[in-house]
Amino acid sequence: MSKRIFPDAANDHSTAQGIPDTPQTRADAYKLAFADQDFLLRDDLRPVRFQLELLKPQIVMDEHAIQSTVVMFGGARIPAPENIGSARTKTLADLSKYYEEARILAQKITELSIASGGRDMVVTTGGGPGVMEAGNRGAADAGGISIGLNIVLPHEQAPNKYVTPNLCFNFHYFAIRKMHFLMRAKAICVFPGGFGTLDELFETLTLIQTGRMTPVPILLFGNAFWHSIINWDALADAGTISDDDLKLFRFVETADEAMDLIQNWTNK
Repeated sequence: MSKRIFPDAANDHSTAQGIPDTPQTRADAYKLAFADQDFLLRDDLRPVRFQLELLKPQIVMDEHAIQSTVVMFGGARIPAPENIGSARTKTLADLSKYYEEARILAQKITELSIASGGRDMVVTTGGGPGVMEAGNRGAADAGGISIGLNIVLPHEQAPNKYVTPNLCFNFHYFAIRKMHFLMRAKAICVFPGGFGTLDELFETLTLIQTGRMTPVPILLFGNAFWHSIINWDALADAGTISDDDLKLFRFVETADEAMDLIQNWTNK
């Protein structure tokens, strides 16, 4: 890299802290634009904030040499088996088995990742509780790293304790967060969940169906759950999707089934 000939931004920011205190230097207009938080938070700066949210995780993941990911979507309300008594409904208690399958799957994927250097097929979740916690927990059980893509919500939640700290990101924009879920994905594993999980699943299916994303394995855990909330065949029978669109995903019940499909995927 060639030697820098201009001062870098950090140096100028530091230098600006020592300037004389005058009415001019106290004015908001005088603040360096990139160091003026009030300016950066203005509505006019939304395009810049979009770019920053896209760039920051990209740069950090590049610095950690992340090559590809396996994404795990699923409900934040699904309890770990040891916390089944806290489930709000009997159905959530019954679905806790998928917390364990998510944890086992993440552990197996991470063991496979470590065997190839630890930067390929890195487990990635939304960084929250429930199935997301299970994914990061399984990666930690295997002694590997994992990524968490959290988002600011009105009912603020802290990232789960199993996410690798230097790979734990926080987002303002759902759209940019979803881009980072899919940009490096080698497989998408979708566990029972609510609106957020459905949103993530259908955006992924739409991108692949329309040719905007390279096909990857999409595995839906819980055949009974998914068929109880979505009449997949009715969509094909109505002609609103094609029969081939039903081949974009598979139903699985266990981590072992999922591992086999991830490693031997075909859309035929």
